Amino acid sequence: MKVSTKWLNEYIPVADLDPIALSEKIERTAVEVASTTRLADGLKKIVVGHTLEVKDHPNSDHLHICQVDVGEEEPLQIVCGAPNIKADQKVIVALPNSRIAGNVKIKRGKMRGEVSEGMICALQELGFSESVVPKEFADGIYVLPADAKPGDAVFDYLGMDETVIDLDITPNRGDLLSMRGAAHEIAAIYDREVTLTHPAVIEDQTTSVTDELTVTADPALAPTYLIRTIKNVTVKESPLWLQTRLWNAGIRPINNIVDVTNYILLDYGQPLHAFDQAKLPAKELTVRLARAGEVLTTLDGEKRTLQTEDIVITSNDVPVALAGTMGGLETEISEQTTTVALEAAVFNGHHIRKTSRRENLHSEASMRFERGIDQGAVQEALDAAAQLIADLGEGQVVSGTAIGAETKPKEVTIKTSSAHINKVLGTELTAEDICQIFARLGFETKTKEADILVLVPTRRWDITIEADLVEEVARIYGYDNLPTTLPAGKATPGSYTPAQKLIRDARQILEASGLDQAISYSLTTTEKATRFALENGRPTKLDLPMSSEHTTARMNLASGLLDDVFYNASRSVNDVFLYEQGRVFVRKDDEVRPTEIEHLAGVLTGLVRPQAWNEAKVVVDFYYVKGIVANLLATLGLKDITYKATTTYPEMHPGRTAEIVVNGEVIGFLGEIHPVIQKEYKFKQRVYVFELNLTKVIALPKQTEVYTPISKYPSVTRDIALAVADNVTNQQLVDCIKQNGGNYLTDVKLFDLYEGEHITEGFKSLAYTLVYSDPNGTLQDEVVTKAFEKVQAKLIEEYNVDIR
Repeated sequence: MKVSTKWLNEYIPVADLDPIALSEKIERTAVEVASTTRLADGLKKIVVGHTLEVKDHPNSDHLHICQVDVGEEEPLQIVCGAPNIKADQKVIVALPNSRIAGNVKIKRGKMRGEVSEGMICALQELGFSESVVPKEFADGIYVLPADAKPGDAVFDYLGMDETVIDLDITPNRGDLLSMRGAAHEIAAIYDREVTLTHPAVIEDQTTSVTDELTVTADPALAPTYLIRTIKNVTVKESPLWLQTRLWNAGIRPINNIVDVTNYILLDYGQPLHAFDQAKLPAKELTVRLARAGEVLTTLDGEKRTLQTEDIVITSNDVPVALAGTMGGLETEISEQTTTVALEAAVFNGHHIRKTSRRENLHSEASMRFERGIDQGAVQEALDAAAQLIADLGEGQVVSGTAIGAETKPKEVTIKTSSAHINKVLGTELTAEDICQIFARLGFETKTKEADILVLVPTRRWDITIEADLVEEVARIYGYDNLPTTLPAGKATPGSYTPAQKLIRDARQILEASGLDQAISYSLTTTEKATRFALENGRPTKLDLPMSSEHTTARMNLASGLLDDVFYNASRSVNDVFLYEQGRVFVRKDDEVRPTEIEHLAGVLTGLVRPQAWNEAKVVVDFYYVKGIVANLLATLGLKDITYKATTTYPEMHPGRTAEIVVNGEVIGFLGEIHPVIQKEYKFKQRVYVFELNLTKVIALPKQTEVYTPISKYPSVTRDIALAVADNVTNQQLVDCIKQNGGNYLTDVKLFDLYEGEHITEGFKSLAYTLVYSDPNGTLQDEVVTKAFEKVQAKLIEEYNVDIR
């Protein structure tokens, strides 16, 4: 909400306040301030000019040579290329050595051989946004009113000398989405009096609005729906004072009818809509829900197919407006309009929110309906708008108001006490002090014994419970004035829980392994959400998703990481090593809400090490990823970790995927993604992922790593090469060796795998190094030999190996 201090000064004296200090006070007391600006700052020597003569440039087909009166003894010659330049216009002139927007200096010069002593400016060249410039002047210079005096500075004419404070309104403070609401707030902050004007409506008693229109509305859709009619109006350009009010608030001026509706919206916070009454299909208006498939062309020219949750205004059962969002093109105000049907309403904010989000029509009106409307000021705002339209359009307000529905707001009285407020805030305010604060806010109070009864005005619909009153006292009293106290009792040192510590340790281990942390969206498509499933469950879909790509709560982290790889690959970043720690959402058949489960996942693709002159390149493969996962789990203290080949996951390569099992329980998987998934993402190289159920990892028993001194006695090694059937895995052989290797076996290393010539078909050769060590003495050869022979015997017995 852009608040002009000049406009604000009409309701509450603020001219004596420094705008920056005022902004800071608002920010410390009410809402954040996005910016405090003044368009005239940095500009100089920009004045009103009067074009005395305009002729074509002899050396150009689009330039003009203008003689311009700028209030000096002699007119200036200025070359101008604007298509709408004419003689006898009041224009904006940047004099020689002036400064326009962007700190651009205008100098005397020549254009195509003709002297130009300055520049005739468009609004954009003074810093105005393209979105607020009137359409008739969007591609040319701006023409000032005829009464503008040559030589005067243009800043006052254009409202550029006004400071505009842009308030960043929170959803609960919809009352600040109006100048009058802002005036009440600032009056409370500075303890000043608010003076609001209420224009009297002059009605033409010869006709009645009920003779012109019949209005009906469903109170569930529109608790208040009112119509006034203004006849014999002339649609034309708004006076400059009204245009400046609008463009300083970020709204483009259109014409005197539409501009009044926007002006009242800013002033009262009450959205209005003007229909050309002659274009209505019938002399009646009805508020109802749309029927599926109904079509309405809105003011922006878009043909919109309506849904059953949309509120529409109809005439003769034909939609003519999308309620609270945008009017219909067929009934818009035009230069031929003579009779205006002016609508003021309170629409159901829930429906307006759904419609505006689905249709991407986030307007000033829809925002106010979503956040709330002062239901006690609807008629007053309608009357003010009707009279202003009659004044500016030289028309007459038809007698009476057509009422489709009207809900009188109930008075809200909330009970509190000075004891309660002081207890919450830690203050020592008296009941009189508290009542004075409420008086500054415009709240009536009554005291009854120790209680304070507070009557809340309808403009503050956000105040509903006692806690709200406490907050108001704290704001106006000043947060900086609240006493500070040290915590009572003995301080308790903070520490991580075991789960928090493990999660942080896991992050550090993966980062030390060369992975970078990624944070992906928790919402994705249903298809991606149900992939890579570690847990069985149903997807959780949103009722009102923001887009088709974010409809379902994720059930895995791998899909989000693959999206991250795709994003990088699309930008020629091919070496990607990412991990993510976060929650997935799994819902059982009988559950309404999903269960949140901690997961940890990673994705790796590309080169671990690029090729150099003295070393070959290293490409990520299954075993590299397995090593990272094995190091992670071992460092976290897990034991008895095994890896089993699996085809359980259809998104993973059936021959290059393993389940991760700890103490007989599956906690995750790792491997290469399926070629179909690789093709879907258009990856040009292999991509490997792993995903762990971190909740299970946290719950599993851990064995603290105990570091022992390196043995000072030499170790003994034995090598063994085995010919085994293809269906026997490395893990099975290693487990057998460790179980039968004896007390001195400290390590088993696979150093060779061979398949091919000299090996029977269906068999493979695996070669291991067994390391024996005794920390207390030198091992005897016969001890090692005896243990080694036991291993050989068990391998032959259990797996029928051929020792080579």
